[in-house]
Amino acid sequence: MSTQDPGFKAALEEARQGSQEGGVPIGSALVAADGKILGQGHNMRIQKGSATLHAEISTFENAGRLPASAYRGATVYTTLSPCDMCTGACVMYKVKRVVIGENRTFVGGEEYLKSRGIEVIVLDNDECHSLMQKFIKEKPEDWYEDIGEDE
Repeated sequence: MSTQDPGFKAALEEARQGSQEGGVPIGSALVAADGKILGQGHNMRIQKGSATLHAEISTFENAGRLPASAYRGATVYTTLSPCDMCTGACVMYKVKRVVIGENRTFVGGEEYLKSRGIEVIVLDNDECHSLMQKFIKEKPEDWYEDIGEDE
């Protein structure tokens, strides 16, 4: 797994798009075992006034209704360590691995994913980190709301 994977590139492009829209710059992609991108999305909480449209949830939504077999062997790429809600979605659909752009800004449910047999790979990508740091500096209240915490 590397930053050159089409799934990671799609997730990073989604994060950039979210940033351009003024939203939380987190992107994600769901890639089937055969390498086909099944869905991709970015955090849309600010843009849509949503309580739940984190990047991974947006990705699953954009992938549409799929049979359980579609998730077997699949990889979720996400530019930031997934929160508990998004971790739960990965566990529920029994994806094989989660590839994380960076976890310096936030560490989500990585240990829980591992405990459920899901491979976790952290790429420690500087662009993912920079996008988040810029957003947090400019909109700290939106960041803390997004992760369900007080400032």
